[in-house]
Amino acid sequence: MKVALVNGSPHKNGCTYTALCEVAKTLNEEGIETEIFWIGPKALSGCIACKSCVTKGECVFDDTVNEFREIAKECDGFVFGSPVHYAGISGAMTSFMDRLFYSDFCGNGNKTFYMKPAACVISARRAGTTATFDQMNKYFTIQEMPIVSSRYWNMVHGAKPEDVKQDLEGLYTMRVLGRNMAFMLKCKDIAMKNGVELPKQETPVFTNFIR
Repeated sequence: MKVALVNGSPHKNGCTYTALCEVAKTLNEEGIETEIFWIGPKALSGCIACKSCVTKGECVFDDTVNEFREIAKECDGFVFGSPVHYAGISGAMTSFMDRLFYSDFCGNGNKTFYMKPAACVISARRAGTTATFDQMNKYFTIQEMPIVSSRYWNMVHGAKPEDVKQDLEGLYTMRVLGRNMAFMLKCKDIAMKNGVELPKQETPVFTNFIR
């Protein structure tokens, strides 16, 4: 089993990465393979609602979004990490997740992420963490992904990696998250090996408030 951890910070080895490493280390101790994927420092276009993904099966902008989707197809669980920018997800990470989840839902019929456990990790100097935590989790619920919880909200604090390493409660929360993710993955694996099938999927129904 494998979990992909996405670093949505413009800093490759910053605070978000430090938190994700604590989760990854715990997952490895539980026998789960991990890969940390950095979205990079380059600008990412937001979704332009062109719906080309319906026919292409991927986003029309061929960048790290499509690159990660190929990795995601081989993964069993996900942890998405982001720093707090103005009490929300970073701009690049917002574009990344908007396009990743929308193009998968429209282009692949929600096959890449369906019923795969997910969690988010939030890094902040001081505040805005809970609003960002709520924002991130909405991506998972619309894709029918079970959300993995921890002992507390999944956040660390600090202005630099050295600060995060001193956030003992934050690191503890990351380790609990890793163990809980491993547990859910193992339970799902046992269930499916014993004939428990994934829920039946209906054809989605889309309506508007104005008819």
